[in-house]
Amino acid sequence: MSAAWTPERAEDHLAGLELFGMRFGLDRMRRLLTVLGSPQESFRSIHVVGTNGKSSVTRMTAAILEHHGHRTGAYLSPHLVGYEERVRVGDSDLGRAAFAAAVQRAARAAEKVDRTAASGDRVTQFELLTAGALSELARREVEVAVIEAGLGGRYDATNVLPSSVQVLTGIGLEHTRWLGPTLADIAREKLAVVREDGTLVLGALPPEARAEAEATAARTGARLLTADLAAADAVGGLPIPAGYPRRNFALALAAADAFHGPLEAAAVRAAAGDAEVPGRLQVLGGDPLTLLDGAHNPAGMEALVEALAPLVPSGAPLIAAVSILEDKDAAAMLAALAPACARFVLTASENPRALAPATLGSLLAQIGGPPAEIVPGPAAALARARELAAAADPPGVALATGSIYLVSDLLRPAGRRAVTL
Repeated sequence: MSAAWTPERAEDHLAGLELFGMRFGLDRMRRLLTVLGSPQESFRSIHVVGTNGKSSVTRMTAAILEHHGHRTGAYLSPHLVGYEERVRVGDSDLGRAAFAAAVQRAARAAEKVDRTAASGDRVTQFELLTAGALSELARREVEVAVIEAGLGGRYDATNVLPSSVQVLTGIGLEHTRWLGPTLADIAREKLAVVREDGTLVLGALPPEARAEAEATAARTGARLLTADLAAADAVGGLPIPAGYPRRNFALALAAADAFHGPLEAAAVRAAAGDAEVPGRLQVLGGDPLTLLDGAHNPAGMEALVEALAPLVPSGAPLIAAVSILEDKDAAAMLAALAPACARFVLTASENPRALAPATLGSLLAQIGGPPAEIVPGPAAALARARELAAAADPPGVALATGSIYLVSDLLRPAGRRAVTL
């Protein structure tokens, strides 16, 4: 028997795999799970798709169900510091050793699948991660798993689940190369996860996406529910900020109710207290208040600005340290954030696809944004934003945003190497 893999070896193995492979499809994933004993059949599941808010809704739904007596698991993407964050059992991330063992088991199964595959058609990184996660959740004997999709829905590796509840958090223009050029196209791809006679829970959708959801429900016989913000507000005493966090919690409430039945207010409040979402309005420090948020597209940035309004005291300046990847709509993101900010500190995350800070500065100038300066390095940029916020009268708020990779760089402990998100 081969020696147990270390976490570093598991990470190296994943880094050596293609992210998407030579073709989309679920055949590799189905064969991989068959070799692993079809772990996705051993628990019930809730499947979460959408443009923004998936991780938050996944975590919150699992927390609510856990507080209602269910043994829950969750699968999330991406991670911020380590791959092991992507798999949760109860209220804990998977340990690094358990993660490495899950990847090793999935890699052995992948060897068998790859031997019978067409030339060049190999199990991908996300397929291996997903198979390892589902296998580990089955080994932990979870009763229900809340599973976040990676890219889209139809051909996403998670679309092998016999889920009873599906959640569509929202729709925005993203990954148009793979999902299609319009909101209706993107909605159609994500809604391909809806199962016959399932329950489809919807967040706020543009009209064309709502029409696709209604058509999908009619075709599959799925029960259609729309998340009700008033239902979350009616619980009372929720430690969930207004704006997108409260809307995400309302979606999680609707999903948990669809799975479990009527919920208990005390259990919901307890779950809300446990449902911190790393990298989403995360408080990194005080004096001055310092926040991290992984908003990385225009819709996400608009939602962030809305959620910040009650957190920034009247008259206090917001100083934003920003890095954005080159494949994002940086101009639209900056346009959404700029009106809320007194000053920008522009930087670049360690990801090689990060836009040059000078390019961000040019875009900011074109939209008539506030003053900006360039500070190389995420940690130094956030330190400068904190310095400017602390020196203001009244003291301001520092924010780091624009990319999950920026948040990852700021949260990663010294000595822990960066791994692919």
